[in-house]
Amino acid sequence: MVQSVPNIFKIPDLRKKILFTLAMVVVYRLGCHVPTPGINPQALGLLLNQLRGTIFGLYDIFVGGALSRASIFALGIMPYISASIIFQLMGSVFPYLEKLQRDEEGRKKINQYTRYATVGLAAIQATAIAVYLEQQPPTAAGPIVILGGFFFRILTIFTLTAGTIFVMWLGEQITDKGIGNGISFIIFIGCLDNMPQDIGRTFAMVRVGELSWLALLVIGLVIFGVYAGVVLFTQATRKIPVQYPKRIVGRKMYGGQTTHIPLRLTTAGVIPIIFAQSLIVFPSTFATFFKVPFMETVKTILAPGGWLYNLLYAALIIFFTYFYTSIVFNPQDIADNMQRYGGFIPGIRPGPQTASYIDKSLSLITLPGAIFLTIMALLPYYLMSVFRVPFYFGGTTLLIIVGVALDTIQQIESHLLMRHYEGLLKGTRIKGRRF
Repeated sequence: MVQSVPNIFKIPDLRKKILFTLAMVVVYRLGCHVPTPGINPQALGLLLNQLRGTIFGLYDIFVGGALSRASIFALGIMPYISASIIFQLMGSVFPYLEKLQRDEEGRKKINQYTRYATVGLAAIQATAIAVYLEQQPPTAAGPIVILGGFFFRILTIFTLTAGTIFVMWLGEQITDKGIGNGISFIIFIGCLDNMPQDIGRTFAMVRVGELSWLALLVIGLVIFGVYAGVVLFTQATRKIPVQYPKRIVGRKMYGGQTTHIPLRLTTAGVIPIIFAQSLIVFPSTFATFFKVPFMETVKTILAPGGWLYNLLYAALIIFFTYFYTSIVFNPQDIADNMQRYGGFIPGIRPGPQTASYIDKSLSLITLPGAIFLTIMALLPYYLMSVFRVPFYFGGTTLLIIVGVALDTIQQIESHLLMRHYEGLLKGTRIKGRRF
């Protein structure tokens, strides 16, 4: 791989894409440090430190700490992600949207609707943030809002909404002119925000004797093994063989080939963990806003790392894994398309039996995928308690980092192989294929 890296910069088109992507990342990171007018970043940072176990702490991770810095990109790309998920879920309910999802022009319309919904969601979230911050008492670093009132609310709404629109535009530019999926890449950069500080804190603990070198070695081996396992499970697929008979159209013969349907072990991706986290932190978030004794008790019972928290968290992840997989993967559509072109699975009749067979196969491999996601979600709490790791390792951020990194590397790989250069992944097997 090291010998193949210089080949990347020998291809003008690929070099231009990578440099453009890096330039957009620099712009995004600069924006994450530009403060929103009228907000005291130090005071807001102290407030968010008290809200780490709520939805605000989860949100701040995805936006790369921009929320705790009171940045103009405080909302990040998350309103766009929320809008995309909403339209994806609505596609399984409303026939009109389901029809649009099946052709290119329809998907362009849905993308446009998603942009409009992003602006609306960003405006609503910005309004909630402005009103909430105005109601907070002063912290040790001073008042959070320097000068409140109607003008502050309007300015905050316009600033944060415009920041989200700009971040969405950056993501689309990376997708069109850069390398990888721009929206995913922006979240990827946000997830890496705390990594330098985490590494620095770990070595600082070793220097002062709070952590031994042996423990550091064990932690390194565990992290390496976890990354290897995530790569393995993320890329794991079950290939269902499909045969197409030969057919003559005019003077040409088509078909007669054998292909396969790849069923991924983690078809739902990281979405189940995000949904489960959003629900599991709801009691803490509610108790923060409303000082109700009952909710305070529930917050204590559902403290992160407790047995009830882990059990409920695991159950939610498994449920959302099956739920989201059933939405994004429709066995009946695949069976209908295969039957339309004469394809069949050996030993299985076309039509309903094919759909039933695919659905059963997908359900069987979804269970180990759901268990894997559960282990990844609960891993940070055990690492922090057993190995005294001074940082949050695992869960959503790890899956995002690995998934986006693999997707970007494979796109670079395709550019290299297309131009007859030696690939980055020479000698490794991914998806059962040797590069």
